[in-house]
Amino acid sequence: MFYWFMARLCRIFFSLFFRVEYKGLENVPEKGPLIVCCNHISLLDMFLFAHRIPRKVYFMAKKELFRIPVLNTIIKALGAFPVNRGHGDLNAAKTTLQLLNEGKAVGIFPEGTRSKKSKTRVKPKSGAVLFAIESGAPILPVGIFGDYRVFSKMKVVYGKPFSIERNDGEKAGKADLQKMAEDLMDRIYSLERE
Repeated sequence: MFYWFMARLCRIFFSLFFRVEYKGLENVPEKGPLIVCCNHISLLDMFLFAHRIPRKVYFMAKKELFRIPVLNTIIKALGAFPVNRGHGDLNAAKTTLQLLNEGKAVGIFPEGTRSKKSKTRVKPKSGAVLFAIESGAPILPVGIFGDYRVFSKMKVVYGKPFSIERNDGEKAGKADLQKMAEDLMDRIYSLERE
């Protein structure tokens, strides 16, 4: 209930203060496990693109955000769960895989941190592709393009979902996973041309 209330507030906020063009919403699967991956340029990113998705998206969020009293309550109510960045966080991985096994949508920013501008690339982490391989869930690439200046024009593009084939006979190495993560970010940034 709170999630959808916040989604309505986000819709009002972004329509009042930004000129946002949304493209590709027809590409968003309405059910089944889904990993939603987006470039990360602002704290507002999750609010900008998730409120238009017709299902609840559970976000992995850095654990530091859960230490801020009011924000802690809000992001938990929105379905966010903590991740200890920079370390192999087993609890966050278990939570992610459990949500995907339940057929839910999980939002991940593969870059792991914000870049200052929408065209600045940050080396991605391989977690999102690893979750896709382990769970078999498709990845929905989402690109945000613009700079969040009030009344500025922004574009959010939802790409076509794709799956990463799991080869049970062969385990992907660290270099393979990194290459797949970079390919994922290439897909996200290529959405600007849509």
